[in-house]
Amino acid sequence: MKVAEAVPEFADAFGFEEFNQMQREALPAIMEREENLVASAPTASGKTALAELAICKCLRDGGTALFVAPLRALTNEKEAEWDRFESMGYSVYVVTGERDLNPRRAERADILVMTPEKTDSATRKHDSARYSFISDVNCCVIDEVHLLDSESRGGVLEVTISRLRRICDPRVVALSATMPNVGDVAAWLDAVPETTFEFGDDYRPVDLHASVQTYSPGDNPFQDKYRRLYRALDLAEPHIRDGGQSLVFVASRQDAVMAASKARDEIGQRDIPIGSRGDYDFHTDAKELKNDSLRKAVLDGVGFHHAGLAKDDRNSVEKWFKEGKIQLLFSTSTLAWGVNLPARCVVIRDTKHHDPLEGDVDISPLDVLQMLGRAGRPGYDDVGYGWVVCDHSEADKYRRLLREGKEIESRLSADLDSHLNAEIAMGTIADLDDVMSWLETTFYYVRAGSKPADYDFEGLRERVRDTLETLVDRGFVATDESLAVNPTTLGRLASKYYLRLETSRRFADLAERDRIAVDDVLEAVAGASEFDSVSARQAEQDAVDSVLSGVDTTLEDGNRKVLAILHAGMTGSTPSDLRSDAWVIRQNALRLLAALREFLDEFSGPRAANLARRIEARVEHGVSRDAAALTAVDGIGPTRASKLATGGLASPADVVDAGVSELTRAGLSEGVAERVVQRAKSLPRLEIEWGSFPESIAKGDNDMREVTVKNVGGAARTGLRVTVNGVEMSQKTTYLSDQTTVPVAVFGAQDELEFRIEAAFPELPLSPVVDSRTVVVE
Repeated sequence: MKVAEAVPEFADAFGFEEFNQMQREALPAIMEREENLVASAPTASGKTALAELAICKCLRDGGTALFVAPLRALTNEKEAEWDRFESMGYSVYVVTGERDLNPRRAERADILVMTPEKTDSATRKHDSARYSFISDVNCCVIDEVHLLDSESRGGVLEVTISRLRRICDPRVVALSATMPNVGDVAAWLDAVPETTFEFGDDYRPVDLHASVQTYSPGDNPFQDKYRRLYRALDLAEPHIRDGGQSLVFVASRQDAVMAASKARDEIGQRDIPIGSRGDYDFHTDAKELKNDSLRKAVLDGVGFHHAGLAKDDRNSVEKWFKEGKIQLLFSTSTLAWGVNLPARCVVIRDTKHHDPLEGDVDISPLDVLQMLGRAGRPGYDDVGYGWVVCDHSEADKYRRLLREGKEIESRLSADLDSHLNAEIAMGTIADLDDVMSWLETTFYYVRAGSKPADYDFEGLRERVRDTLETLVDRGFVATDESLAVNPTTLGRLASKYYLRLETSRRFADLAERDRIAVDDVLEAVAGASEFDSVSARQAEQDAVDSVLSGVDTTLEDGNRKVLAILHAGMTGSTPSDLRSDAWVIRQNALRLLAALREFLDEFSGPRAANLARRIEARVEHGVSRDAAALTAVDGIGPTRASKLATGGLASPADVVDAGVSELTRAGLSEGVAERVVQRAKSLPRLEIEWGSFPESIAKGDNDMREVTVKNVGGAARTGLRVTVNGVEMSQKTTYLSDQTTVPVAVFGAQDELEFRIEAAFPELPLSPVVDSRTVVVE
């Protein structure tokens, strides 16, 4: 079936001229019906075209399509791929956490591309002006819906799609690699038999021969990697000698680089004919690569691919592999989910990977099947070969996976309390009946009906009712006599920041303390349950002890390691033994610090929130306490902030006073200095005017005065606190753009009174502005 004949108005949207058999069979259901659709098909069979057909149908009907991609890296790929739609006059807009959202562009987009996590965030805030665009989606395409079975991300996808259906009820088109229980997904999405497709292995363009190869592990994990590498090369070698290509999946970016380097040496020793050193044009092109290790490797026919490579380098690797110039490619699992880059032979060298937050964990069965699905090049090979390399003890597990596949399970139950709290916080659940109605919209409910013994289907409603009661008991939800359920402030904050409920409770408990110090804030974050699975390796212990020397803490193991990374991060001096996990841990800690800041602002006040904000700035930028405030100035990074602070400039006000000439003497170019000064002026600068405040008062007298707080800089939310002899008299929070007054009661009760006014900025890392006056009681 010719594309131009089947969908003439969208022929330019496809990168090929003819639909294959699988696409032909699904096309009428996609283009001529309105019901939700589920299609399960082998990897590399052309599922992407089904997604594009569903998008074309939506655009033809004047609607907005949402494409939910399993990985953030794939959202960027789709943006590049779907230039075809842009050239036809349709706008494609990618919404991810790493990009600033432009609500107007999102609202006007014809095709939105998002991850499950970003879709979750948008649906939670759909009634805000910023995210209202999500309510206008007419068709939602879920790429790789078997992600439902992911322990870490499956629950998010499940509740997000259920929520989206309640918000705007779009047509849902769910695509998946082969899964035995496609009927459960169809039941969850209310797809009728006519729009439920289960394409078997006979629809694979190339037959797959998949098997398991074992090795004997030793006592040294590092040496075990090389044992598995040699086994992988044993499997790949005959295919390379025969002119084929091999793709070897490894656990990490660093592993990909190191394996490629070691493989080059081993290939030389084995005298395997590989490489293109005689190709002058290729030699010239390779010089353009930004990565030195990659530049050396590709000339020998060996490459590596991971999300950390520069985009141009990744594109070159993909192009050269497709052209056959790279015959042996090492990659992380990202490639299995994204680029269609098949090879005659695929080897999974590593079945485990190190997660900074989870420790050493098994690669998911979904990833294993996805990787093996890349074996076999349509049009070139009659059969593809896939191998899992593992130790003897796990061989049967992987043989069973290859033989039987993997049923998709619901992962909602692991975080049922958090997901239920989120729905209540959004206001979509108002009473117990709503709770039960919500439950019935989940894949969890459908799967429990299919496997009642495994999921305890009979006790399901009771479990949800118990979960609701627990939320009430712990202060996340409130109920009344009519059995209505309402979110508390604690529940709303937990939902807003995607916190585990134990962490939310921990943060709320900290906010109730009378005094909160820097160490208290760091301890609360490092002890968050989000970090409970962090592993503390023996080799890291000395570095942890060194950083925490003199720090009083009750944290242990992985949480203690997190605390060490936060302390070291505040000074930009993370020991080398802790650096491999430090970046990921610090990024998660920054999210938790932002959440804790709002908890403190809500339950303790602006003063404590400002402390958390300054700590957040130090952890993010690795600067001293004196330099933290300077990071609030756009254009002053950590290096520049530290240099200016050493020179005596400790606040944006100091930068303004120093002026352009002083900053140029400190090493800034004139243009940069001008911009920095201008941006520093946009930040608040307060002056406290006591006016006719008395210097003395007679014993027993009372006098009410007003003190003026002026802002001669940019407007900002400001917390004002008045104390006398350390005892708080009053506190208020205001958006201070010009000036405000605070009443101060002067009373002749003690021999001497110290009145202190403190202004703190809960959302900025600026030090509090403090001034005081002493009144003598005569």
